[in-house]
Amino acid sequence: MNKYEKEFKFGKLLNYEVEDNVVIIKFKQEKVFMRIINSYMINFFVPLYRKERNSKAVENLKDSHCDFEVENIENGIQISTEKLLVKIYDEFKVDVYDKKGIILCEDYRGEKEHFKRRTADFKLAEAEGHDLKEVFEEKIYISKKMEEEMYFYGLGEKTGHLNKKGYHYVNWNTDDPKPHGETFDRLYKSIPFLICLNKQNAFGIFFDNHFETHFDMGRDNPKYYYFSGADGNLDYYFIYGPSVKNVVEGYTKITGTMPLPQIWTLGYQQCRWSYDTKERLMEIANNFREKGIPCDTLYLDIDYMDGYRVFTWNDERFENPEAMIKRLNSMGFKLVTIIDPGVKVDKGYKIYDEGLKNGYFATDNQGIVYRNEVWPGDSVYPDFLNSNTRKWWAENQKIMTDTGVSGIWNDMNEPASFKGPIPDDVMFDNDGIPVKHKEAHNVYGHMMAKATYEGVKKETGKRPFIVTRACYAGTQKYSTIWTGDNQSTWEHLRMSLPMLMNLGLSGMGFCGTDVGGFGHDCSPELLSRWVQVGTFTPLFRNHSAMGTRDQEPWAFDENTEEINRKYIKLRYKLLPYIYDAMWNCSKSGAPLIRPLLFNYQEDKNTYEINDEFLCGDNILVAPVALQGAKARMIYLPEGETWIDYWTKEEYKGGQNIIKETPLDICPIFIKGGSIIPIGEDQNYVGEKQIDTLKVEVYLCKENTETRYHHYIDDGESFKYQAGEFNDYKIKVANGDKVEMKVKIIDHNYEDKYKKIEFIIYNLNGKSLNVNGEKVNVVDGKAIISNWVG
Repeated sequence: MNKYEKEFKFGKLLNYEVEDNVVIIKFKQEKVFMRIINSYMINFFVPLYRKERNSKAVENLKDSHCDFEVENIENGIQISTEKLLVKIYDEFKVDVYDKKGIILCEDYRGEKEHFKRRTADFKLAEAEGHDLKEVFEEKIYISKKMEEEMYFYGLGEKTGHLNKKGYHYVNWNTDDPKPHGETFDRLYKSIPFLICLNKQNAFGIFFDNHFETHFDMGRDNPKYYYFSGADGNLDYYFIYGPSVKNVVEGYTKITGTMPLPQIWTLGYQQCRWSYDTKERLMEIANNFREKGIPCDTLYLDIDYMDGYRVFTWNDERFENPEAMIKRLNSMGFKLVTIIDPGVKVDKGYKIYDEGLKNGYFATDNQGIVYRNEVWPGDSVYPDFLNSNTRKWWAENQKIMTDTGVSGIWNDMNEPASFKGPIPDDVMFDNDGIPVKHKEAHNVYGHMMAKATYEGVKKETGKRPFIVTRACYAGTQKYSTIWTGDNQSTWEHLRMSLPMLMNLGLSGMGFCGTDVGGFGHDCSPELLSRWVQVGTFTPLFRNHSAMGTRDQEPWAFDENTEEINRKYIKLRYKLLPYIYDAMWNCSKSGAPLIRPLLFNYQEDKNTYEINDEFLCGDNILVAPVALQGAKARMIYLPEGETWIDYWTKEEYKGGQNIIKETPLDICPIFIKGGSIIPIGEDQNYVGEKQIDTLKVEVYLCKENTETRYHHYIDDGESFKYQAGEFNDYKIKVANGDKVEMKVKIIDHNYEDKYKKIEFIIYNLNGKSLNVNGEKVNVVDGKAIISNWVG
């Protein structure tokens, strides 16, 4: 049962007034502000807790000021836009229809009736370790009628299946290192954004509330789904599709899109807790280069610091870090260092002294600086809700960037605490607005990432590479994320697939897992299968924990090393395609890793596929996530021809096929007609000067016409925002003959390609013309060189 049984009441709808694009609806007991953002997005705001919105996710949202009408209807009012009809009744009951009058989202009118939890002697069960209680605050509660054919996605980093129907989740950022499973209702991140799919009509609900919130998708009662909050304002957005793709684009319009990353951040990355000396780190770097396994990024975990004091170096373990980093840079490596929020209590330590002097740390309810314990021992917590604290923290990034560090890894920022949870009444200063920890907790990591991003950007002038464990909705504007402390188990490999897909749908376009698993001991087979998944995920980082066996690509045997080399090299081959997909993500929110339904919503067979995903628009990946599996069944979405990447065999979509999967084969299929730009074989990004655009074209027996935009810029600066980039428009028409056209439609970036090469598969005896000129075909392939754009 819930701690708060009595729902808040609105009472009878009295009247309304319109101010610009806001409809102010007056009920007997409350006032609702309904903001028409555009024809398909509406915000409902009720200041139950405070008048200020105080949103940390929504910044600089611009309204479209679309046309809309408000009229009285029986027992309520109706607001009409070009896309939606919204009917509002007494007690703030809201029903949303499309313009055809088809119901999309209907408030539930019945009584709250959750299932009963039956227990006997609870104290004895608790003594044995069972957790049978479920008591939570619920001051805000909105329930919606469950329609007959509903599917649910999003909510960020959650365990369980792709479709969240029947699940109940809690948004309360939590550091729990125990092996995660479906029973975990909360993890490190809180993204209160739900995508609902009802009879091919999709819409989203973003509940922008920083307190502990709950989403229940029919677990408590199959008649309804609901979202609730322990406290705070009622502030939620309705985002209409009707496609899932449009919903994600709308959500990222509200919370922001992922900025385009530096291209080196998309290469392979190697991490461990810990490479604890300079000698060990250099050994790892030398092994990558000697063994010919590409790698761009190495990490240092907490042991590089002096007594775990943030923004310091251990001079004994890492003597002269500047020289070490210069040596790594000369070998083609970038270095990323961890920075936690916990500041060691240590008089004479610069960071502690400055923070204490200027009031930059959170306090208890008596105004005394709050202490808990993390890695440094007795520690204090910066108040990241305060702009002065964030500015100070941002300035401290110079300590790391001046040493040569290329990226910052924010960990333990839920925030973690070793001496019990941080009390709800620990206080933060949101620039004059007092905020308790119970409100600040879920956005603490988000605000730390923002401060870090702004500091690195100012100091380097480059696109910052920030990695964070804890986050909130909108963190994609500032940081990459990974899924925290997973385990080296097959179950965690399987679980990572729907988790990453739902993170992508939740705006987190730059995401990944610890490849191989963090805790426990990895096996050669598991690492081989996991690196095959990592090849196609935005963040491709192998990471493992203290006390576990080595997990680098060469740590097992020659066969495992060769499989790692094969797929890491494949990653670098696909980097131009992946960078194009990240460019698109930065504009529309469309994630690199996505469920099949994102592109094939009309095919209901895709709605609950957990173990396949799309990498961009053109590549389907069906990884093996079962130990010992030598074959697997694969569903290919209807409406396309699919080409086996390894054999070039064609398959018609809308069917299940069986694919043999020896250990070195991850099933990969290319959509028929696809254009895939590819890169050079190199050990790290920038090793070779690239003057040739290489493009693979996957033709099929079906007639197709494909357009593709390939993007290039300097790969690191913000000059692209001023138009310094090139966009190569490629068109392939596959009919009686194959015709290809290429042109540059933007040309402000001076470093143009000097020539272009096409590698064409499955020509099937057809003639080929490129820009109006006939080209010879040999053995089904045509390579066109010396074409100057």
